[in-house]
Amino acid sequence: MAQSKDPLTETPTYKEAILAFNKLETNTIDNRRTGFENCKKYLIRTGISLDDLNRVPIIHIAGTKGKGSTCAYLESIIRNHGFKTAFYTSPHLVRVRERIKINGKSIDEKQFVNKFFHVYNILENLKENEFDMPSRLTFMTVLAFHVILAADIDMAIFEVGCGGEYDSTNIIQQPICVGITLLEIDHTPLLGDKLSSIAWHKAGILKPNVPAYTLEQHPEAFDILRQRSIEKNCNLTTVSVDKLKILKTYPPKLGIDSDVQFKNAALAVQLAETFIKKFKYNNNQKIDFDKNIAEEALKNTKWPGRTQIIHGKYLDIYLDGSHTHAAMKNCVDWFKKSTKNNNDKDVLFKKILIYNSTHGPRFYVDHFDLLKTLNFDTVYFVSHLSDSVESQNTSVTLDEQMKKCDKHAEAWTFSPAIIKQSVAQALQHILDDKSKNNHKIIVLITGSLYLTGPALAILDENFALNKNDIIDF
Repeated sequence: MAQSKDPLTETPTYKEAILAFNKLETNTIDNRRTGFENCKKYLIRTGISLDDLNRVPIIHIAGTKGKGSTCAYLESIIRNHGFKTAFYTSPHLVRVRERIKINGKSIDEKQFVNKFFHVYNILENLKENEFDMPSRLTFMTVLAFHVILAADIDMAIFEVGCGGEYDSTNIIQQPICVGITLLEIDHTPLLGDKLSSIAWHKAGILKPNVPAYTLEQHPEAFDILRQRSIEKNCNLTTVSVDKLKILKTYPPKLGIDSDVQFKNAALAVQLAETFIKKFKYNNNQKIDFDKNIAEEALKNTKWPGRTQIIHGKYLDIYLDGSHTHAAMKNCVDWFKKSTKNNNDKDVLFKKILIYNSTHGPRFYVDHFDLLKTLNFDTVYFVSHLSDSVESQNTSVTLDEQMKKCDKHAEAWTFSPAIIKQSVAQALQHILDDKSKNNHKIIVLITGSLYLTGPALAILDENFALNKNDIIDF
C-alpha cells in the first residue's frame, strides 16, 4: 500500500508514483470487460461526476489500427488553429506520463506526481475491501480526467484503450464527434474472433445525435457499424482519402511516413473540421478551418515508434510497432519503399531484423510470412522488457519472454537467428559485429509496440532517462 505523505513535511517522488502504479492490477481480460463500470465507479468516488465530463469538448476515437496516429494528426491540426488541447492515449512507450499530453507535450513529473497521489490516496482511503482498486488502464483514465478537467484547455481527444463498448473511456457521454479507424482482427479473447464482433465493440462509442466518421471498412465490419449507428440514432459518414483534396497539396506531406497514413490523416482532417465549425470562437476570436494550417500541421505531426527512421553514424534504424497482419503488411511495404535507394553496387548492405511479439503462433507465423520477403541477413529475437522503461506488464517474467523467443527462433527458418535478452543487447551485438566489416547496416525493429519503447529509450535522447543511456550507433 502506498503511504500518504504529509505535504508539509515530505513530497512523494515520481519513482514512488510509478511503484504505486505498478502495484495496481495489470490489464486483464476480466477487468477490461468491466472497464466502463469500474471507471464510472472510481471517477465518482474521486469527486467527478459524469456531467462534469461535459465541461470540456471531447473527440473520442476507436479502431484497431491507426487510431493513435489519427489522434496525433487531429491534435496537431486543432492546436495549430490556436486551440489549447489535451490528449489521452495508451499504451505509453517509455514513461507512463506520456499517456496524458497538454498542448502536445507529456505532463511533467511534478504534475503527474501531484495528481497521481491525489487520486490514488482517495481511492486507497475509500476502498471497500483490499481488492477494491482500479486496474492500471482504468486508473489512468480516471487520472486523465482529473488532469484534463483542471487544465487550461479548450478541448480534449481521447483514444480508446481496447474495444469501445466496455472501455473505460466510454464514460464520455456527449462527445463533439467520434471517429473509428480501420478495423481488423485483434484482441480476440476480449472482442471475439470475427470482424462483426469487433465492429460491435468499437461501435460502442457511437452516441445519439453525435456525428460519427469512419474509414472504408470490410463489408462485414461496416454492416455492423451502420446497424449500430441506426440503433443509436447516430449519423455515420465514411471518409475517404479524397478528403485531403481540400488541402493545397495532394497528396500532402505527412509527418508519419507510410502510405496507409493518408487514410488516417483524412479522418483527422474531417474530425478537426467538424470540431472547428462547431467552436468557431476562441478567446473571442473567430476561427475558421484553414486548409493551409491543416496541411502544415499534418506535415509536422510526430508519433514516435510508428514508421520512424533514426539515422546513426553506423546504423540506420527503422522502427514500427506493428502487431496485426495489416499493420505488418504496411510495415513491410513502408520498409521496402524507404530502403529502395540502398542499391549502390559499390556499397555492401546488411539488413537485420529485431523482433518481438506478445501474441501467439497465429500472429507471429503470419508476420514471418510477410517479413521473409525482406530477405534479412540476420534476425534477433528479444524480450520487450527493459530497466529503462516503466513497466507495461510486471506479471510477464523474463523467463517467459525468453521461452517465447525460443519459439520464434524455431519458427523462423529464412536466415540465421540470434536470441538476446533485450533490444539493447541485440543492438550492441550488431555494433560489435559492425567493427569487423564495412557493411552499411539497416535495422528494422518491429512486431510489438512494447518493443519500440525499450528501443527509443536507448536511441532517442528525448526518451532516455539520462543521456548516458544512449548508445553510440
